[in-house]
Order: sequence, then C-alpha cells, then structure tokens
Amino acid sequence: MSPLLESIKLKDGRLHNPDYHQRRMNSALGELFPETSEIDLQKSIQIPESCRSGLFKVRVLYGPAIERIEFELYQSRVIQSLKVVHHESIDYHLKFTDRQILKQLFAQRGDCDDVIIVKNGWVTDAFAANLLFFDGQKWVTPHLPLLKGTQRQFLLDRGIISETKIREDNISGYTKIGLINAMVDFEEMPVVPVEKIFSF
Repeated sequence: MSPLLESIKLKDGRLHNPDYHQRRMNSALGELFPETSEIDLQKSIQIPESCRSGLFKVRVLYGPAIERIEFELYQSRVIQSLKVVHHESIDYHLKFTDRQILKQLFAQRGDCDDVIIVKNGWVTDAFAANLLFFDGQKWVTPHLPLLKGTQRQFLLDRGIISETKIREDNISGYTKIGLINAMVDFEEMPVVPVEKIFSF
C-alpha cells in the first residue's frame, strides 16, 4: 500500500486550515490503522527558514506514523477548458500518493487543461481539485466527490457553497465551473465557462 498524503498550503510561514487536515488524517488513520495513536500534524511540521516567505505546498506522507515531510515551491496551473471523462468504479476517498487511476483519466483530456470525472452518471471531481458550479446566483458542489477536500469542507462550513446532486446531463444548466483544492482558495480559483466543457 502506498503512503497516505496530506497536501497543505503554506503561505508566508503560515499553514492554512491545519485543523481540517488534522481531521482528515485522523479519519484515514482510524479507517486503516485503528490501533495507531493520533499524530499531531502541526507539531510534526517544522518549517525551514527558506520556506517562511512565499507560497509552498507541504506534502506529509504517512502511514501508522509520518514517513517524511516535503516542501515544494508552488506554482498554479492555468485551467481554461475541461473534458468530461468516465470511470464507473473509481474510489479515491482516501488520499494516497498512488494516483495512477487519476493520471489515466487526466491523460484522456486531449487538448483540454483538466477533466471532469463522471462516475455512474454523477459528477465527482477534477484531476486534483473539487468542482464548484455556478447557476447564476450561488455556487454549489457535487454531493459525491471522489475526495472530500479540506477547502471544500471549509467553504461548506461557512455557507459559502452548498452540496447538490449533479449528474452529467445537468452540467449545461450551469454558467461556469470553479476548481478548488487545499492550495487554491475560493477567491483565487480558476473559473471555466460552461462553453469550454467538452464531452467525448
């Protein structure tokens, strides 16, 4: 089994949403390693002086214990178009470093920048982001994401977005789609007009 992973935003020396990452880590450990003692995530991350200014991704690889912690300078991707792809049995409810199935779906994007993964007719996620849909008045997110992201939960808890059931044939009823993850806040997310979503 590949290590579990938490990817945490580090901006100017401050970890973003650490409590949400701790909660997800506790949930994963409880499911896979119920006999393991809880890992204190914030105490485990020692931020180097070289990473105290600027934007970094902190990658925490762990199993029953933390295996290693990596710091990567972060650069955002430009996302201007999306391709709808399908997989009927994909399961990524735990965040593992092994993302082979997601990479295979991402490789089907053709000339597009990212994908919308549909499972059994239901809209789930993009390659490395949760999806938000705007109906002209409010932002909503699919009720069946592949992975319940920390930024997604943060926005749900504050009432900025809400969950709803979105099937593939509902996509055209929205005006635009946003992509969020732990590194990409709501205010900074790439937004793709529905006209730039393509199907096979």
